[in-house]
Amino acid sequence: MVDLSAIQAFIFDVDGVLTDGTLLALNTGEQARAFHIRDGYAIRHALAKGYRIIVISGREEVGVRKRLESLDVQDIYLGVDDKMKIFNTYINLHRLDPARIAYMGDDVPDLEVMRRCAVAACPADAAADVYAISNYVATLPGGRGAVRELVEAVMKAQGTW
Repeated sequence: MVDLSAIQAFIFDVDGVLTDGTLLALNTGEQARAFHIRDGYAIRHALAKGYRIIVISGREEVGVRKRLESLDVQDIYLGVDDKMKIFNTYINLHRLDPARIAYMGDDVPDLEVMRRCAVAACPADAAADVYAISNYVATLPGGRGAVRELVEAVMKAQGTW
C-alpha cells in the first residue's frame, strides 16, 4: 500500500478521470461532459482543508472550466500540449515537492508526470500503460467517484476527512 500521509496536493486530468471520458457532441459544437457530484464534494472539501487542487488537461472547453471554477478550483490548465512543462513550472513557482503530490491520470499523456509524483493514481478503467505504473488504483472508474476515492483516502490517512 502506498503511503498517503505526506500528500499536500492533488493533480487531476479531466477526461477519463473527472469524467468518464464520454464526449457528447452538441449541435452548437460544444462537447459536453458529465462530472460526478461526489468527486466535486471531495474537491471542495479538500480545498477547504488546505490541500491544493490542480487540473491539467489537454482539452480546452468552457463548460469544464466553469464546472471547476464552481468548485473553487483556481489552478486550472486546459488546452495543454505538454503536461510536464506545466507541472514543472507549477511546482517551481509554488515550491512544491513532488514527494507530496498525488497525480491521477488515465491515459498515455499522463504517464510522464505520474512518474514524478509520490502517488501515481488512476481510475479502475485506466489505460493499461497507466494502470501498470500506478501505485494507487481506485476501485471506481473515471467520472464515477475515482477522484473522491483518492481524496478521501488521503484525507482519512491524515485525519482531515
